[in-house]
Amino acid sequence: MPADDDLLALHRAMVVGRRFDTQASALTRQGRLAVYPSSRGQEACQVAAALALRPQDWLFPTYRDSVAIVTRGVPPVEVLTLLRGDWHCGYDPYEHRVAPQCTPLATNTLHAVGLAHAARLQGEDRVALVLLGDGATSEGDTHEALNFAAVWGAPVVFLVQNNGYAISVPLAKQTAAPSLAHKGVGYGMRSRLVDGNDAAAVHAVLTEAVAGAAGGDGPTLVEALTYRVEAHTNADDAGRYRDPAEVEAWLAKDPVSRSEAHLRSRGLLDDALAERFAREGEELAAGVRAALEHDVAPDPRELFEHVYAQPTAALLEQRDLLLAELEEEPA
Repeated sequence: MPADDDLLALHRAMVVGRRFDTQASALTRQGRLAVYPSSRGQEACQVAAALALRPQDWLFPTYRDSVAIVTRGVPPVEVLTLLRGDWHCGYDPYEHRVAPQCTPLATNTLHAVGLAHAARLQGEDRVALVLLGDGATSEGDTHEALNFAAVWGAPVVFLVQNNGYAISVPLAKQTAAPSLAHKGVGYGMRSRLVDGNDAAAVHAVLTEAVAGAAGGDGPTLVEALTYRVEAHTNADDAGRYRDPAEVEAWLAKDPVSRSEAHLRSRGLLDDALAERFAREGEELAAGVRAALEHDVAPDPRELFEHVYAQPTAALLEQRDLLLAELEEEPA
């Protein structure tokens, strides 16, 4: 069981993270965001992943892991820059040790293994924790990442947030394995299966996995059983492929409510502290709303920045062509 202070930190992060998540979903309906994949119901995995890491470690998130990135300390507005359509990444990955959010399934698994392996070769005390969903385990990139991580003994932790569906495809149509955690055994790495809606359990398992990776024990595959309460994105109609009764059953296992009940039963959380956490969430949401009230005037020149360290001749030609066309347009 994590220490009492860690349990309170987990709960606070889940409360604030859920408020951020609901605010981002509302902004999408208002047209302020192009898309937003909600992680409601997966808060225990999100915050435990971020809080299990040490300052020098790296987080490799997916498009659904905005709450984890906010918990890691990245400013919320910068997290939403990608989902607003302004930049491919709105924050400095090196400042926060958070890789850009991965939209193609499983590509971040290979990036995480590469960074972790490089850190070990350079004698650096650094662990990579990569987030992926159950659908990403069906991708070839995940196979390659798991295999190389095990062969090299790379200090990387794979956290599979098994939320039941890869968009509309249920887990039963993706694998015949007893669990996704079993797959780690086949690759020769430590594997764990954990209740993904129990923040304390997820934090304990990930903390152990990070410590093991840092201590030279190699990679760990963790499967966290959780559930995606909302639709895949605002463009998805989840009612077409899952029963509302299934959603209601998982709402009874809500990670935030479970955490609150546990903390109150032990006298660690009272009304005053709960109100303070809620107020912090409202303050964060208000800041996000204020920042996204104004449209951004994009500069077309930015299309060609940060593509290559040294721009290629073809890229410069394309840039000059676009700039010439813009100059010809009437004001």
